[in-house]
Amino acid sequence: MSRDRSLDIAVTGMAGRFPGAPDVARLWEAIEQGRPLFHRLTPEELEQAGVPAELADDPAYVPVHGRLADADRFDHEFFGVSPREARLLDPQQRLMLECAWSALEDAGHRLREPDTRRTGVYAAASSSEHLRTLLAGGELDDPEFDEAIVANERDFLATRIAYKLGLTGPAMAVLTACSSSLVAVHLAMQALNNGECDQALVVAASANAPQAGHLHIPGGILSGSGVCRPFDAGSDGAVGGSGVVGVVLRRFQDAADEGAPMHGVLLGSAVNNDGAGKPGFSAPAAAGQERVIREAFAAADVDVSSLGYLETHGTGTPVGDPIEWSAASAVLAELGAAPGQIQVGAVKGNIGHLDAAAGLAGLVKALLVVGRGTVPPLTSFTGPNPLLDQDGSPLALPTTAGPWRGPEPRRAAVSSFGIGGTNAHVLVEQPPAVAPAAARADGTSGEDRLVVLSAADPAALRRARARLADHLDAAPETVADVARTLAQRAVLPYRCAVVASTAAELSAGLRAAAPEAVAAERVPAPLVFLLPGQGTQKPGMALPVARALPGFAEALEGCLRAFGTSLAAELGEALYDEAFPAERLEATRLAQPALFAVEYAAATALIGLGLRPSALIGHSLGELTAACLAGSLDLPTAARLVEHRGRLMQECDPGAMLAVTCSVEEAEQLLAESGAGLEIAAVNTAVDTVLTGPVAEIDAFAATLDGRYRSRRLRTSHAFHSALMDPAAAGLREVLAGIRPAPAEVPWAGNTDGVLVPAGAVVTADRFAEQLRRPVRFADGLTTLAAAFPGALAVEVGPGRVLSAFAEAAGLDAVPLCPAVSAEGAAASVSAALGRLWTTGQPVAVERLAGRGRVRHLPTYPFEGPRWPLPVRRVTAAAGQAATVSYADPVPVQSSATGPEEARGPVELVCELWCEALGLDGIRDGADFFELGGDSLTVTRLARRMSQVFGVDVPVRELLAARTVDGHVALVEDLLIQQLVAEAEGAL
Repeated sequence: MSRDRSLDIAVTGMAGRFPGAPDVARLWEAIEQGRPLFHRLTPEELEQAGVPAELADDPAYVPVHGRLADADRFDHEFFGVSPREARLLDPQQRLMLECAWSALEDAGHRLREPDTRRTGVYAAASSSEHLRTLLAGGELDDPEFDEAIVANERDFLATRIAYKLGLTGPAMAVLTACSSSLVAVHLAMQALNNGECDQALVVAASANAPQAGHLHIPGGILSGSGVCRPFDAGSDGAVGGSGVVGVVLRRFQDAADEGAPMHGVLLGSAVNNDGAGKPGFSAPAAAGQERVIREAFAAADVDVSSLGYLETHGTGTPVGDPIEWSAASAVLAELGAAPGQIQVGAVKGNIGHLDAAAGLAGLVKALLVVGRGTVPPLTSFTGPNPLLDQDGSPLALPTTAGPWRGPEPRRAAVSSFGIGGTNAHVLVEQPPAVAPAAARADGTSGEDRLVVLSAADPAALRRARARLADHLDAAPETVADVARTLAQRAVLPYRCAVVASTAAELSAGLRAAAPEAVAAERVPAPLVFLLPGQGTQKPGMALPVARALPGFAEALEGCLRAFGTSLAAELGEALYDEAFPAERLEATRLAQPALFAVEYAAATALIGLGLRPSALIGHSLGELTAACLAGSLDLPTAARLVEHRGRLMQECDPGAMLAVTCSVEEAEQLLAESGAGLEIAAVNTAVDTVLTGPVAEIDAFAATLDGRYRSRRLRTSHAFHSALMDPAAAGLREVLAGIRPAPAEVPWAGNTDGVLVPAGAVVTADRFAEQLRRPVRFADGLTTLAAAFPGALAVEVGPGRVLSAFAEAAGLDAVPLCPAVSAEGAAASVSAALGRLWTTGQPVAVERLAGRGRVRHLPTYPFEGPRWPLPVRRVTAAAGQAATVSYADPVPVQSSATGPEEARGPVELVCELWCEALGLDGIRDGADFFELGGDSLTVTRLARRMSQVFGVDVPVRELLAARTVDGHVALVEDLLIQQLVAEAEGAL
């Protein structure tokens, strides 16, 4: 029976930075290998971190931490943060901004665009040590003090991310200590199912300075060995860690309908609190943990028999782990789990306790387990904790990595428990299966695709290119999928574009030496469309453009319908069939309508991609295309004129044309000297003039040049723009009778005089007959456009690159749309041209060029901002001045300064230490430590102080059991006696 997915939540994005692992992929490598990622600090590193020598030299000090590399880096310019604000901003919030961006990028969400998904932000972080350090330094003036509060307090975690990333759903900080981030996941799931947002970002961090070690207290939470061994016989506590994690959530059906990639599916969740049913505020409670697991299964509506893995809270404490084991075993067995059915894991063994980010780290690991189908070993595991009741338990301890052997689909659970008793539990499932790209029916995986990449600075662009190339080499993707994914990312100033059909080609293109990147123009350069005339046509010339330019085929079909039926059919054959006879297409009656149709369709498609011309200029026939695109002529009228023009010109007597590399003045002088009956047909550049006339006259004139000037015959059968065209001009005037051109909507430059027809101007119909006969003053037109539109970028809209060369000679940058001479690679040249336009800053809708591909999880933005040195607050070794105490009621309090500790007995000293720990002025006879407000954390500190004062190890576990002041005094006396006996025996 299929599952009702209406309340399921898809995990579409995931990102993180962890101790010893810069990203999720590296984290998984360590998890799969069972490798811890802790760092043992050297004395030099401890000194640099601000740990005083007296603390670092303390035998109980453990110089181990799950250190986050480059935690002091922040790309402030990327997020529009001033250097001053960056200095004040909590490093955790800096990390969260970058992680949030990466997670949303991984999810295929386009940033720096309107947030159409109403993305909610649910954020968690540890308390800000950065703020305490700034305040302790005394360097903040009053205005800076207020700014520092806003830059560091956790109230602003989520709202700062929402503001900087433009996210418009609910934005809230979630603070429940160690369980904060998994509670945030629960709240985000509820918000999605309640319709409060359509996408949710959950992000959490724990990264305070200094990233150093800790003081170990026997029986306390923190490890004495510096190794975190969850559920292990040798476990002696947790190790602190730093990191940042983010996930992006969407309603399952929304994500599935869009084909969004998923890391996994969240089936249900629950959150509760232990209440008062536990020995202390910070102590765990089995009953609360059992209830939250039971409630999560009810919410998910799944049978426990489908569960194969449990990612535990697993801190590695000798007492906490057995409590969690007992609670999970009891409730899962009660729900029907079989003995040994569920493999157990604890990511804290790899990276340490990430505090507020711990729950998200566990969720990420569980998603990796069900997603990859591998169950990793417990890290640093030597044997089970003897307090674990394994007999009949549904839980099992994996000691080696192995394939998933549990039920299918693969399902896992995640627990996270916070100090104070807020518990969270989430059930996850593997992502739905996706058909391999090669199996898709659209056949796009082998086609050339335009792949775009952008960054905020040149160095970041180089890193992005290298990271993507490395990814493609390691895990080849279809280029169609890569193109689709990257087209949906934010468009940043420094850009590159590569055309490829295979992953190997794309990787090579990304690695190829490239010129130093130049930032795209913030305001795109004005575009000028160049529209060629006859001579550039070739059979099948529409094919590459149709393959690479969205909207072209539809625009071409509409254009062909404007011609007569028989001509339209012949044009369609000539434009799409590379085997169409070239000599037939050279006929003017067919060549001119064919070129007009291609130019019109290509320009229309470019406009549809966002490339709107500021002006147009055509060469000979191209002037009619320009007039049509500018709005002076409508399409049916322009098509009719082009059809008649081509036919009338072909009916004229044959002739020839000769291009000579000389100025128009030199050409006129040569003609005068030779007496040849030739005319000036076109002035293309200052040194490119075309002559026209009878064939014999052209041949004779060419012979007279005798190598003084380079010349070449043009591929034409007629002498265009000469007296031989007079009959055609007269015939065209008849066709033009009654035609009333409309006001121009876009400026365009005329051929006969090179003067700009401004928007709103109306030309006479006769000019289209006149231009057929008179010289094409193309160079003058380009000069006019260059002056009218400074910095303009010319785009040759049609086959070839002849007009691009003319534009460059006039001082314009030019991009030919289809410069390829051969059919092979022509489509790639079109894509490359579009990519070049995009890299210059033109608003090319690259998502339309990406074609039909799937969004994939590709490398995200390579942040590597400058370092912001973290202020160091010197840690002190002393626990503080001992408080004054009393014993009995109401006995006056004695001061610790009244005499040496040796002069007072265990009763006085224990009372004194109780007062110090609890902040009391006196202790009543028979007082209970926990009834006076003590908890497991306070008793841990008490054990440390007792050990210092009495010179013996005072176990936390025995203090917890003793509870009362009398019990603690008796415990200390017993320990002192044991020490004296041991010393006496040693002396014998």
